[in-house]
Amino acid sequence: MKNNHFKAESFFKSQGYARNGIKLIFRNERNFRIDIFIAVLVIIAGFLFKISHYDWIALSLVISMVFMSEVINSAIEALCDTVSQDFKINIKYAKDVSAGAVLVSAFVSVVTGLIVFLPYLIDFAKNFLL
Repeated sequence: MKNNHFKAESFFKSQGYARNGIKLIFRNERNFRIDIFIAVLVIIAGFLFKISHYDWIALSLVISMVFMSEVINSAIEALCDTVSQDFKINIKYAKDVSAGAVLVSAFVSVVTGLIVFLPYLIDFAKNFLL
């Protein structure tokens, strides 16, 4: 069996690597921090509007989808930058496609947010304005 120097010796050690990865992405990626800020605003709005359990499920899924796509995009970009400092069409393709995945997940989350919050906003406007 081949010895892998990067493999964690224990479950707890692997969890430490994962926590370190989260710290690194938070520290180094501005867009991830923006995603967290927006997620916090959405969560606050969810509590203020007392959204349903199903709405929480939908929001939780799209928020986590945006976080995951941002993390994967950052990993792909770092790997591409490590592989080649020079312009290569395949590196550009990988980076552009992974960035596109983030954009798609953000778009889906905005649409989901509108589907979830519009009825609450309409009810609020009706009660507040009438």
